[in-house]
Amino acid sequence: MSKLGRFFKRGDSSKGKAVPTPQEALARLRETEEILGKKQEYLETRIQKELALAKKHGTQNKRAALQALKRKKRLEKHLTQIDGTLSTIEFQREALENSHTNTEVLRNMGFAAKAMKAVHENMDINKIDDLMQEITEQQDIAQEISEAFSQRVGFGDDFDEDELMAELEELEQEELNKKMTNVRLPNVPSTSLPSHPGRLPNVPSTSHRSRAASSRRKEDEDDIKQLAAWAS
Repeated sequence: MSKLGRFFKRGDSSKGKAVPTPQEALARLRETEEILGKKQEYLETRIQKELALAKKHGTQNKRAALQALKRKKRLEKHLTQIDGTLSTIEFQREALENSHTNTEVLRNMGFAAKAMKAVHENMDINKIDDLMQEITEQQDIAQEISEAFSQRVGFGDDFDEDELMAELEELEQEELNKKMTNVRLPNVPSTSLPSHPGRLPNVPSTSHRSRAASSRRKEDEDDIKQLAAWAS
């Protein structure tokens, strides 16, 4: 039976054993890489020695030099095989690490999904809608309160503007009537004025036509002033 057949036969006999964990497999692969790395260093040292020996016997003992070169070739071939094996192991280790990482990610995502499901089981969408509506109502109330506080408070300023305007018009009309009365007073006869001793203007009973026009105007102005003082 070939070595390959014996290997697979030995593998079949190990089916009943427990499957190694990714951590165990990664540890074995790293251990193998370390062993093969040391083997590489040993072969490289042997190759350098055989090369030096071939150079030494190159001119003196050609047979010894040829034997050294043959050994060097076998060592180089073995070193090449180890390089290929290390590349394969490195590829397998990286694939296993990625698979292990993906497995851990998937496991953690499933764990998180279960936790999220457990949280949502205690939630009722109707209660959430009611809560959001209540929050909106409270916000509206808070806004109304803020606007109420920000409004100007008028202490004693609640007056009817129409009444104020009417009162202002009455005052203006009274002032206008006074002005009109003051303008018409010179034309009122002296006999029509009420009798108030000590306050009546000194109006002459007869006119003096012989006075100059300037004196008459002066007297009229004095009379108007006296009547205005009496009326007030």
